[in-house]
Amino acid sequence: MQVNDKLVLLTGGSAGIGREIARQLHAKGAQVILTGRDPARLAAMEAEGFAVIAADLSHAGGVDALVAALGDRPIDILINNAGLGVAHDVRNSLPDPDAADGCLYANLSAPIRLITALLPRLRARPRAAIVNVTSGLAIAPNTASSVYCASKAGLRSYTMALRAQLAGEPIHVIEALPPVVDTQMTADRKTSKMPPEECARQIVAALEKGHDEANVGMVKLLRAVYSISPALARSVMRRF
Repeated sequence: MQVNDKLVLLTGGSAGIGREIARQLHAKGAQVILTGRDPARLAAMEAEGFAVIAADLSHAGGVDALVAALGDRPIDILINNAGLGVAHDVRNSLPDPDAADGCLYANLSAPIRLITALLPRLRARPRAAIVNVTSGLAIAPNTASSVYCASKAGLRSYTMALRAQLAGEPIHVIEALPPVVDTQMTADRKTSKMPPEECARQIVAALEKGHDEANVGMVKLLRAVYSISPALARSVMRRF
């Protein structure tokens, strides 16, 4: 898909992977509207020439407010990138269920609600795309981030079903599966991390080439292991 002159709505676009996707799409001639929660980061992206909308997508009201703020602008590409991480490990103490609810809504319910709201205008475009950013953890979960893994696995399942539902329509449905990327969410991780610029590059390339999935970095290896032995892939990931 050619992104030049396309109007893109990118959630979670003021930092990390989203910020780099925004910059790379902009460099290719796309018009990008991005969302975020941090006023300072949004202001910095606005200063770079992006249209910005403040949006908290951890609840239904935040998604509805975003749709209202868009007005009747036509959207060619929707990228559901915004996400929340939450520690959820019952081995030492009981985790906060409210934090789990926010993570589940932001990572799963919000993309579903946003796609449902914007599908009529995507269908009205000659060619459109939906990109859902999940995670390698959607394939095989680690141990400590059980709720985050569940939310991303749910979005992966929804994305595959949505692709089948829209078969024959001019809307390309893409799933992007990043590995561990160097972002604020992974700041306390000591393992090797992919630079967000490279992760964004691979996601944008998948969009341009018309791929159904962007298996980024080490996720390619995880997918290969899973195709041979799902049990082995799950066993490896549970160590983290």
